[in-house]
Amino acid sequence: MQPGVSFVALRGMPEVVAGADLATLIRAALVETGMALREADLLVVAQKIVSKAEARRVRLADVEPSVDARDLAAKVRKDPRFVELVLRESREIVRAVPDILITRHRCGWVMANAGIDRSNVPGGEDTVLLLPLDCDASAHRLRAALAPEFPAIIISDSFGRPWREGTVNVALGVAGYPALRDLRGGHDREGRVLQTTQIAQADAVAAGAGLVMGETTEGRPVVLVRGLDFSGPLTDGQRLIRSREGDLFR
Repeated sequence: MQPGVSFVALRGMPEVVAGADLATLIRAALVETGMALREADLLVVAQKIVSKAEARRVRLADVEPSVDARDLAAKVRKDPRFVELVLRESREIVRAVPDILITRHRCGWVMANAGIDRSNVPGGEDTVLLLPLDCDASAHRLRAALAPEFPAIIISDSFGRPWREGTVNVALGVAGYPALRDLRGGHDREGRVLQTTQIAQADAVAAGAGLVMGETTEGRPVVLVRGLDFSGPLTDGQRLIRSREGDLFR
Protein backbone atom coordinates (compact mmCIF):
# COMPACT_ATOMS: atom_id res chain seq x y z
CA MET A 1 0.00 0.00 0.00
CA GLN A 2 1.28 3.45 -0.91
CA PRO A 3 1.27 6.65 1.16
CA GLY A 4 -1.84 8.77 0.68
CA VAL A 5 -4.43 6.01 0.58
CA SER A 6 -7.92 7.42 1.13
CA PHE A 7 -11.17 5.79 2.27
CA VAL A 8 -14.45 7.58 1.47
CA ALA A 9 -17.80 6.10 2.52
CA LEU A 10 -20.44 6.76 -0.14
CA ARG A 11 -23.59 8.60 0.89
CA GLY A 12 -27.13 7.92 -0.23
CA MET A 13 -27.19 4.12 -0.54
CA PRO A 14 -30.82 3.03 -0.06
CA GLU A 15 -32.08 -0.13 1.60
CA VAL A 16 -31.17 -2.86 -0.91
CA VAL A 17 -33.87 -5.32 -1.95
CA ALA A 18 -33.77 -8.58 -3.86
CA GLY A 19 -32.92 -8.06 -7.51
CA ALA A 20 -31.49 -4.58 -6.96
CA ASP A 21 -28.90 -3.36 -9.48
CA LEU A 22 -25.96 -2.62 -7.21
CA ALA A 23 -23.92 -0.99 -9.95
CA THR A 24 -26.68 1.56 -10.60
CA LEU A 25 -27.13 2.22 -6.88
CA ILE A 26 -23.39 2.70 -6.43
CA ARG A 27 -23.17 5.17 -9.31
CA ALA A 28 -26.03 7.18 -7.79
CA ALA A 29 -24.27 7.15 -4.42
CA LEU A 30 -21.06 8.37 -6.07
CA VAL A 31 -22.97 11.33 -7.50
CA GLU A 32 -24.54 11.99 -4.09
CA THR A 33 -21.04 11.96 -2.55
CA GLY A 34 -19.68 14.27 -5.24
CA MET A 35 -17.28 11.73 -6.72
CA ALA A 36 -16.82 9.77 -9.93
CA LEU A 37 -15.08 6.47 -10.57
CA ARG A 38 -11.55 6.41 -11.95
CA GLU A 39 -9.39 3.63 -13.22
CA ALA A 40 -7.36 2.13 -10.35
CA ASP A 41 -10.17 2.84 -7.87
CA LEU A 42 -11.30 0.10 -5.52
CA LEU A 43 -14.73 -0.32 -3.93
CA VAL A 44 -15.21 -2.17 -0.66
CA VAL A 45 -18.81 -3.41 -0.59
CA ALA A 46 -20.45 -4.84 2.51
CA GLN A 47 -21.46 -8.46 2.07
CA LYS A 48 -24.87 -7.69 3.47
CA ILE A 49 -26.04 -5.59 0.52
CA VAL A 50 -24.71 -8.18 -1.93
CA SER A 51 -26.66 -10.89 -0.13
CA LYS A 52 -29.80 -8.74 -0.12
CA ALA A 53 -29.50 -8.03 -3.84
CA GLU A 54 -28.96 -11.75 -4.52
CA ALA A 55 -32.09 -12.72 -2.57
CA ARG A 56 -30.27 -14.58 0.18
CA ARG A 57 -32.84 -13.57 2.79
CA VAL A 58 -34.64 -16.48 4.51
CA ARG A 59 -37.64 -16.57 6.84
CA LEU A 60 -37.13 -19.03 9.68
CA ALA A 61 -40.83 -19.88 9.47
CA ASP A 62 -40.06 -21.51 6.11
CA VAL A 63 -37.30 -23.75 7.53
CA GLU A 64 -37.96 -27.27 8.78
CA PRO A 65 -35.13 -28.34 11.11
CA SER A 66 -33.70 -31.83 10.81
CA VAL A 67 -33.15 -34.18 13.72
CA ASP A 68 -29.43 -33.30 13.64
CA ALA A 69 -30.26 -29.59 13.76
CA ARG A 70 -32.58 -30.09 16.73
CA ASP A 71 -29.96 -32.07 18.63
CA LEU A 72 -27.25 -29.50 17.93
CA ALA A 73 -29.60 -26.60 18.75
CA ALA A 74 -30.19 -28.05 22.19
CA LYS A 75 -26.44 -28.18 22.76
CA VAL A 76 -25.68 -24.63 21.57
CA ARG A 77 -28.97 -23.10 22.85
CA LYS A 78 -30.01 -21.67 19.50
CA ASP A 79 -33.19 -21.81 17.41
CA PRO A 80 -33.29 -25.22 15.64
CA ARG A 81 -34.40 -23.53 12.41
CA PHE A 82 -31.39 -21.21 12.57
CA VAL A 83 -29.09 -24.16 13.26
CA GLU A 84 -30.57 -26.00 10.28
CA LEU A 85 -29.55 -23.13 8.01
CA VAL A 86 -26.07 -23.09 9.54
CA LEU A 87 -25.69 -26.80 8.80
CA ARG A 88 -26.86 -26.34 5.22
CA GLU A 89 -24.28 -23.59 4.71
CA SER A 90 -21.39 -25.49 6.32
CA ARG A 91 -18.93 -28.23 5.47
CA GLU A 92 -18.18 -29.15 9.06
CA ILE A 93 -18.68 -28.13 12.67
CA VAL A 94 -15.49 -26.73 14.21
CA ARG A 95 -16.78 -25.85 17.69
CA ALA A 96 -20.17 -26.26 19.32
CA VAL A 97 -20.68 -25.19 22.95
CA PRO A 98 -23.51 -23.30 24.68
CA ASP A 99 -24.18 -20.04 22.79
CA ILE A 100 -21.33 -20.61 20.32
CA LEU A 101 -21.44 -22.43 16.99
CA ILE A 102 -18.38 -22.15 14.74
CA THR A 103 -18.29 -23.95 11.41
CA ARG A 104 -16.31 -24.19 8.23
CA HIS A 105 -18.53 -22.50 5.68
CA ARG A 106 -19.14 -24.29 2.38
CA CYS A 107 -16.80 -21.70 0.75
CA GLY A 108 -14.02 -22.49 3.24
CA TRP A 109 -14.16 -19.69 5.82
CA VAL A 110 -14.12 -20.68 9.49
CA MET A 111 -16.69 -18.44 11.12
CA ALA A 112 -19.48 -18.17 13.66
CA ASN A 113 -22.90 -19.39 12.52
CA ALA A 114 -21.74 -19.85 8.90
CA GLY A 115 -21.95 -16.07 8.53
CA ILE A 116 -25.74 -16.07 8.92
CA ASP A 117 -26.90 -12.83 10.48
CA ARG A 118 -30.01 -10.98 11.66
CA SER A 119 -28.61 -7.47 12.18
CA ASN A 120 -29.83 -4.75 9.81
CA VAL A 121 -32.09 -7.24 8.04
CA PRO A 122 -35.68 -6.03 7.61
CA GLY A 123 -38.34 -8.55 8.57
CA GLY A 124 -37.80 -8.91 12.30
CA GLU A 125 -36.26 -11.71 14.34
CA ASP A 126 -37.81 -14.31 12.04
CA THR A 127 -35.67 -13.17 9.08
CA VAL A 128 -31.98 -13.93 8.52
CA LEU A 129 -29.46 -13.29 5.77
CA LEU A 130 -27.11 -15.88 4.28
CA LEU A 131 -23.78 -15.13 2.64
CA PRO A 132 -23.70 -14.91 -1.18
CA LEU A 133 -23.41 -18.21 -3.00
CA ASP A 134 -19.96 -17.23 -4.37
CA CYS A 135 -18.43 -13.96 -3.17
CA ASP A 136 -15.62 -13.97 -5.73
CA ALA A 137 -18.12 -14.45 -8.55
CA SER A 138 -20.28 -11.66 -7.12
CA ALA A 139 -17.24 -9.36 -7.00
CA HIS A 140 -16.35 -10.10 -10.62
CA ARG A 141 -19.93 -9.49 -11.78
CA LEU A 142 -20.10 -6.15 -9.99
CA ARG A 143 -16.74 -5.09 -11.41
CA ALA A 144 -17.91 -5.91 -14.94
CA ALA A 145 -21.16 -4.01 -14.37
CA LEU A 146 -19.15 -0.90 -13.44
CA ALA A 147 -17.56 -0.58 -16.88
CA PRO A 148 -15.78 1.28 -18.36
CA GLU A 149 -13.77 2.12 -15.22
CA PHE A 150 -13.76 -1.51 -13.97
CA PRO A 151 -12.86 -0.66 -10.36
CA ALA A 152 -11.44 -3.43 -8.23
CA ILE A 153 -14.04 -4.90 -5.85
CA ILE A 154 -13.71 -6.31 -2.34
CA ILE A 155 -16.79 -7.85 -0.74
CA SER A 156 -16.23 -7.63 3.00
CA ASP A 157 -17.71 -8.93 6.23
CA SER A 158 -16.79 -8.58 9.89
CA PHE A 159 -15.04 -11.57 11.47
CA GLY A 160 -13.94 -12.53 14.94
CA ARG A 161 -10.35 -13.78 15.11
CA PRO A 162 -8.67 -16.52 17.13
CA TRP A 163 -6.84 -15.20 20.20
CA ARG A 164 -8.10 -11.63 19.62
CA GLU A 165 -11.12 -9.81 21.02
CA GLY A 166 -13.52 -7.94 18.78
CA THR A 167 -14.35 -8.19 15.10
CA VAL A 168 -12.66 -6.65 12.07
CA ASN A 169 -13.63 -6.33 8.42
CA VAL A 170 -12.06 -8.94 6.14
CA ALA A 171 -12.31 -9.74 2.43
CA LEU A 172 -14.62 -12.56 1.33
CA GLY A 173 -14.70 -11.86 -2.40
CA VAL A 174 -12.06 -10.05 -4.47
CA ALA A 175 -11.91 -9.01 -8.13
CA GLY A 176 -9.22 -6.97 -9.85
CA TYR A 177 -6.84 -6.68 -6.90
CA PRO A 178 -3.91 -8.76 -5.55
CA ALA A 179 -5.67 -10.20 -2.50
CA LEU A 180 -2.55 -11.95 -1.20
CA ARG A 181 0.96 -10.67 -1.95
CA ASP A 182 3.57 -13.41 -1.71
CA LEU A 183 6.95 -11.97 -0.71
CA ARG A 184 8.67 -15.31 -0.09
CA GLY A 185 12.04 -15.47 -1.78
CA GLY A 186 12.54 -11.71 -1.57
CA HIS A 187 14.86 -9.98 0.87
CA ASP A 188 14.47 -7.76 3.90
CA ARG A 189 16.56 -4.63 4.49
CA GLU A 190 19.35 -6.74 5.96
CA GLY A 191 19.49 -8.98 2.91
CA ARG A 192 17.89 -11.97 4.60
CA VAL A 193 15.70 -14.16 2.40
CA LEU A 194 12.02 -13.97 3.34
CA GLN A 195 10.78 -17.48 4.14
CA THR A 196 7.13 -17.10 5.10
CA THR A 197 6.03 -13.50 4.45
CA GLN A 198 2.70 -13.21 2.68
CA ILE A 199 0.62 -10.03 3.00
CA ALA A 200 -3.18 -10.30 3.20
CA GLN A 201 -3.65 -7.05 1.29
CA ALA A 202 -7.37 -7.41 0.64
CA ASP A 203 -8.01 -7.99 4.35
CA ALA A 204 -5.97 -4.90 5.21
CA VAL A 205 -7.98 -2.77 2.77
CA ALA A 206 -11.27 -4.23 4.07
CA ALA A 207 -10.24 -3.42 7.64
CA GLY A 208 -9.43 0.17 6.70
CA ALA A 209 -12.78 0.52 4.96
CA GLY A 210 -14.52 -0.85 8.03
CA LEU A 211 -13.40 2.21 10.01
CA VAL A 212 -15.53 4.50 7.84
CA MET A 213 -18.20 1.97 6.92
CA GLY A 214 -19.42 1.37 10.47
CA GLU A 215 -21.06 -1.69 12.00
CA THR A 216 -24.46 -0.61 13.35
CA THR A 217 -26.79 2.15 12.15
CA GLU A 218 -24.46 4.15 9.92
CA GLY A 219 -25.88 2.92 6.60
CA ARG A 220 -22.59 3.28 4.69
CA PRO A 221 -22.10 -0.12 3.00
CA VAL A 222 -19.83 1.03 0.16
CA VAL A 223 -16.39 2.65 0.51
CA LEU A 224 -14.30 4.13 -2.30
CA VAL A 225 -10.57 3.52 -1.83
CA ARG A 226 -7.88 5.40 -3.75
CA GLY A 227 -4.10 5.38 -3.77
CA LEU A 228 -3.56 1.62 -3.58
CA ASP A 229 -0.62 -0.26 -5.08
CA PHE A 230 -2.02 -2.76 -7.61
CA SER A 231 1.30 -4.41 -8.46
CA GLY A 232 1.46 -8.17 -8.21
CA PRO A 233 -0.67 -11.01 -9.57
CA LEU A 234 -4.41 -10.50 -9.22
CA THR A 235 -5.93 -13.10 -6.89
CA ASP A 236 -9.45 -13.89 -5.72
CA GLY A 237 -10.62 -13.97 -2.13
CA GLN A 238 -10.34 -17.75 -1.98
CA ARG A 239 -6.56 -17.30 -2.08
CA LEU A 240 -6.76 -15.95 1.48
CA ILE A 241 -8.16 -19.17 2.96
CA ARG A 242 -5.56 -21.28 4.73
CA SER A 243 -5.62 -24.93 3.68
CA ARG A 244 -6.58 -27.62 6.17
CA GLU A 245 -3.05 -29.01 5.79
CA GLY A 246 -1.66 -25.69 6.93
CA ASP A 247 -3.97 -25.40 9.91
CA LEU A 248 -1.75 -26.35 12.86
CA PHE A 249 -4.43 -25.80 15.50
CA ARG A 250 -6.91 -28.51 14.51
